[in-house]
Amino acid sequence: MGEINTFILGAGVLVLASILLSTFSARLGLPLLLIFLVMGMLAGEDGPGGVDFDDFSTAFLVGNLALAIILLDGGLRTRFTTFRIALKPAAILATWGVVFTALLVGAFAALVFGIDWRYGLLLGGMVASTDAAAVFSLLQQSTVQLNERVRSTLEIESGLNDPLAVFLVLGLVGLILEPGDTGPLAMLLSLLQQFVLGCLGGLLGGWLVAAMGERARLAEGLFALLIASGGLVVFAGTNQLGGSGFLAIYVLGLVVGNWRHRPLDPTLKAMDGLAWLSQGTMFLLLGLLVSPTELTQHLDVALAVAFFLILVARPAAIFSSLIPLRFPWRETAFIAWNGLRGAVPIVLAIFPVMAGLEDSRLLFDVVFAVVLVSLLVQGPTLPWAARLLKVAVPSQGAPLERRELWHGRSGTVELMQFEVGANAPVVGSGPQQMLKPARDPHAAPVLLVRRGWPRLPSQTRQIQSGDRVWVIGDPDKLDQLFPLFAPKEPAGELAETEFFGEFAVRGEARAGDLAEVYGVPLAPGERDRTLAEVLTARLGRVPVVGDGIHVGRFRLVVREAREGTVTRVGLKLP
Repeated sequence: MGEINTFILGAGVLVLASILLSTFSARLGLPLLLIFLVMGMLAGEDGPGGVDFDDFSTAFLVGNLALAIILLDGGLRTRFTTFRIALKPAAILATWGVVFTALLVGAFAALVFGIDWRYGLLLGGMVASTDAAAVFSLLQQSTVQLNERVRSTLEIESGLNDPLAVFLVLGLVGLILEPGDTGPLAMLLSLLQQFVLGCLGGLLGGWLVAAMGERARLAEGLFALLIASGGLVVFAGTNQLGGSGFLAIYVLGLVVGNWRHRPLDPTLKAMDGLAWLSQGTMFLLLGLLVSPTELTQHLDVALAVAFFLILVARPAAIFSSLIPLRFPWRETAFIAWNGLRGAVPIVLAIFPVMAGLEDSRLLFDVVFAVVLVSLLVQGPTLPWAARLLKVAVPSQGAPLERRELWHGRSGTVELMQFEVGANAPVVGSGPQQMLKPARDPHAAPVLLVRRGWPRLPSQTRQIQSGDRVWVIGDPDKLDQLFPLFAPKEPAGELAETEFFGEFAVRGEARAGDLAEVYGVPLAPGERDRTLAEVLTARLGRVPVVGDGIHVGRFRLVVREAREGTVTRVGLKLP
């Protein structure tokens, strides 16, 4: 019992300290998961903790379980509507991008350090994929709001590229250990099998889990456990059949998350806690595995590989993937810089150790150092890079809290709590008049809280800064209210007027009318088209908020878009 209590005490202290230190990581702009990784290293044999942990089997098991839960949580939060915007570029990045990155890093390692080309490719395969845990957590804690195309591409890419990276590492380990049994044709057929079985397993498992959750009428906490346990069953079962379990559990999350027959908000909160527990445990355990003394022995190799990956391999893979799709160069450059590495490369580096590959521990140490460099160099600079490359859009004043309220099988309304910012547009207006600036809001205020005291809207004459207002309405319309409660051009953030322009016009407005009023020069065939049609045609891609075109000395900017259709346009005067 003494040893058990000591273990529980140590584990609890490590997790608690990591969580408390996360507030400092947010202020410094460091990825939160880096704190867990460093805490694990400090608790290890070379740190003050002095824990001698060298059990790669346990770390491998925990790592796979944690990655499965993280991918499941990411799939649950991804809407099918984002696929229209980002599926094609994300799929190319998750396939060609991973392969090309592995080839470049492998060639660099073989040519510069003189190692066997198979080991070079193995190293490249380990560090080729971005990490879903690192990307998802950093995007959530970032104060910068990225445009929808960039954010969706990064999220979907990080969820899709793990299966191919796993396949590359396993295939190369097999090629090194048994070169006669692993040929190009066999690897291609294996890849096709893993992809097909992974997709089929995820689709079938997602349908079964969603159907069971709908009919069983489980409590929200139990529904989250049903999703997690069902996802792990599909993950392990697909792996047993020779498919990609990582792809299967991600697809399962997509299916369940878009199966809109019960409120998912409470379930997502429970899954969020489970995902954070998985990430924290995994990073602490992976930190315990490494010895800082051994890391410094190969630091020159690790730094060279890390900076080649960050500055050459990743940008080359991204630009070669996205330029043919007419991706804006600024967005392409930001995605190239946002190649965060995290737990996935470290877990992949355990495969050769488990297989007994020669010099596998050296590979593990190099990969671990590459991940540390990526988190330290790329993580804190992402907000700065977003502003520099102009892929950030002004904050729209997101609600403090939102809850789904269901009526009937598929009917839903949403309840949102907003905090009124300083000099927000609603300040000074009455509760019943404050929503009128929003076009067709389909919403109504139901409660107002001032200085901790709740009151009905009819009991209040004017809205004040700091008030908290509960609004109920159509979930597809409520996002129009976000700017009404946001602080007016908060210091340090993008000014809405400067970004979108001085005037806002409906997307269905006739372009010729705008030309007559403001003197905007248009091509002859554009005058009878709507502004939305003109913008979409000139952009040549699915428009998102922040996209813009120059028309003479004027600039038209997408101010609001729904499912790829422009609904409001900003006009910037010369």
